Amino acid sequence: QVQLVESGGGSVEAGGSLGLSCTSSGDTILRRTVGWFRQAPGTEREGVAAIYTGDGRTYYADSVKGRFTVSGDNAKNTVYLQMNSLKPEDAAMYYCAATEPWTKPGGTAWLRQTTYTYWGQGTQVALSS
Repeated sequence: QVQLVESGGGSVEAGGSLGLSCTSSGDTILRRTVGWFRQAPGTEREGVAAIYTGDGRTYYADSVKGRFTVSGDNAKNTVYLQMNSLKPEDAAMYYCAATEPWTKPGGTAWLRQTTYTYWGQGTQVALSS
């Protein structure tokens, strides 16, 4: 069983940076896809980035390409999301999620919440202008 815990959220000024972590306290995240999603009040949850920990393949939403970087440390059972050049529209609750083992989504499947089985409780990111 994968139990995910996000950390690193907080308040940052627009243009600043913040790093989030997603750690599994249960089974390994190895050879799973771990995704980051976010949800602002009144909006639907949307995919931000993901990584397949088996080979390091990464996926990004167009809105964050060039600004966000997803990475993983299998030894620490942790996936990171480094967020740079933050914009007001990046403010949201950020969630990480993990698939079953050996799941490497093709196309845009990584954006679908149903691709993932395990979810964390979320960490809040707030922006101040």
